[in-house]
Amino acid sequence: MRIPICILALVVSSWSATAADVVSPADVPAPAAETTEQAPQAPAEPAKPADAPPPAPPAKYGGWVFSGLADAYVTRNGNKPTGDLNGLQNFDLHSGAPRFSLGKFTIDKSDKVLGIHVDVGVGETMRLIHATDVAAQEHKGLRYFEQMYAIFKPNHAHGTEIDFGQFVTSAGAEVIESSSNWNYTRSLLFAWAIPYYHSGFKVTTPVTKELTVGVQVVNAWNTVWGSHTLSNIGLTAALTKAKYTWSTNYYEGASDFGKNVGKRNLVDSTILLTPNSKFNAYINGDWARNNRFGGGYDQWYGLAGAARYQLTKIFAVAARTEFFNDANGFSTGVKQTLKEGTATGEAKLNDHLVGRLEFRHDSSDHAFFDRGKLAPNKSQNTLTLGIVALLGPLK
Repeated sequence: MRIPICILALVVSSWSATAADVVSPADVPAPAAETTEQAPQAPAEPAKPADAPPPAPPAKYGGWVFSGLADAYVTRNGNKPTGDLNGLQNFDLHSGAPRFSLGKFTIDKSDKVLGIHVDVGVGETMRLIHATDVAAQEHKGLRYFEQMYAIFKPNHAHGTEIDFGQFVTSAGAEVIESSSNWNYTRSLLFAWAIPYYHSGFKVTTPVTKELTVGVQVVNAWNTVWGSHTLSNIGLTAALTKAKYTWSTNYYEGASDFGKNVGKRNLVDSTILLTPNSKFNAYINGDWARNNRFGGGYDQWYGLAGAARYQLTKIFAVAARTEFFNDANGFSTGVKQTLKEGTATGEAKLNDHLVGRLEFRHDSSDHAFFDRGKLAPNKSQNTLTLGIVALLGPLK
């Protein structure tokens, strides 16, 4: 879907200023921002019955919470590739004319025991995350669901939560929605090293106030059903301290569609540093190995680092650098070592509109990047403007 550039210009010109919060990496719970210590106050007198506040009004939607977003971008690729397709970039594929990336609507309902979460959307992002899912190809309605799972929180289980359905992966330092990341484009590790989503059971439980662990019994990577049903195991852990959070994920199980042998292993770890409310940084590492059907194996690994600084209430800057070794060409189709660097400027002028302008440089040790009628190049430069409009949450 194409969006006229005049509409993007009109949206940008309508921004109005309010505060912006630092956004944390994906699925990594960041500790609360530091607060200024307040002077002690004299204790208040006990309230009389007549002084008690009136009961809170009932929720407008009976406990249901609704939210949504619309994401569009325009990119210029210095290589002028064939078909105006950016190499290696998964959710911002097209160079040239403005594109609609994602429109998403979210429904949440949760009480003390039962709940439900649904993310339904349209756009090229939704098509891409389901591109290898056979179930979504056969049942096209599944392409519109990013997540859909039921929530069960047993009584007297000390915060344990059991989810069943389709949910995004616990691996990685970024998520599918660009507005929840620090950069507009996704990292090589997010695009090529880890899955997008799983289907099955997910259990998380707090062991202490600082440590949360989990186990997942799920299908093959990026599969709603029909491939190695509940044959993959995921183990997760997150340790949250005052100034950092360390999360680690391990997934193991068969992931080649239609084959009963061969296992895939993934180890993912992220350290999120939160020294203060203005500056955050993270380091994310991945290693994976896929045993081939009939013998042999492929492996890939990489390391990424990123930082974000809140300059003012409106403006923030972020940077990311990484390398990714696709040792056997399993992920990208070519045996190569890739490097990437991105610099992003952000303007969040109110709670409903985020704009990002970023420069990205990708390079390979092979002539991998298309240059149209010219010989392939070992690098590509892209300049991207992304705009995200946010709705809600409406409660």
